[in-house]
Amino acid sequence: MFIPLHDKNALKHIRRQYVTITLIVVNCLAWLFTGIVADNPLAEATVLGLGYIPAVAFHHAVLPPGFVIVPEEATYLTYAFLHTDVMHLAANMVFLWVFGDNVEDALGHLKFLLFYVACAASGALLHGLLGPASEAPLIGASGAVSGVVAAYVMLHPKVRVWVLVLFRIPLPLPAYVPLALWIGQQFVMLAVDRDGAVSWGAHVGGILAASLLVVVLRRRGVPLFDRGVAGIQPKTIVVPINDAPKTTREPLSRTKPHLWGRNDQY
Repeated sequence: MFIPLHDKNALKHIRRQYVTITLIVVNCLAWLFTGIVADNPLAEATVLGLGYIPAVAFHHAVLPPGFVIVPEEATYLTYAFLHTDVMHLAANMVFLWVFGDNVEDALGHLKFLLFYVACAASGALLHGLLGPASEAPLIGASGAVSGVVAAYVMLHPKVRVWVLVLFRIPLPLPAYVPLALWIGQQFVMLAVDRDGAVSWGAHVGGILAASLLVVVLRRRGVPLFDRGVAGIQPKTIVVPINDAPKTTREPLSRTKPHLWGRNDQY
């Protein structure tokens, strides 16, 4: 388990990650509305009305009219803006903050928004397919954020990322080391803990969608699996003037002219 802290990966195509920042703000505002008043009946109604419920999506159950807030198709997206508590929110937003800006840079603002929405919807879809009769609401941005993580490691696998390992050891690692392990963990947990409290299916759904979408949506000229190591500048060797190589040359009057392509015979 690790927490990303910082990466040294400058933006190349955009000045500011406006979409990433907006998504974080919207998620925080949604939590302020539903999280702080968690004991309020309004919060429960919001989770049922905006969360993704497989049994409703696959027509095995119907919500009472008083709980319907948006059409059931819209919950493939709205669920991704709800969180159970501040720790759930913070974990997703930290990952989005560290990795979202460079994915947005590689795709562009509008395409990144479409990418994020598609990963969220794909996460909900796979979660629903794995348990179509489940009546438990799915909430959280993990499906979309998992897609962002997958896209980042496909774009910048060698970028140095500072991570907090085991919540206490800060280490600078190439991105592919912690992120590939994290992605692998999602597939393993999906196989061994399908009925757990965490929807590993939503995570895997976002990862699978991202692995295809980043290939199609990235800007022209943006490579996959960038071989450069961002944040590390090459060393420049400066030779002092006094130590510069010296050449000795005879006066022009005593040297023979050299004509290109002709023999030096005079």
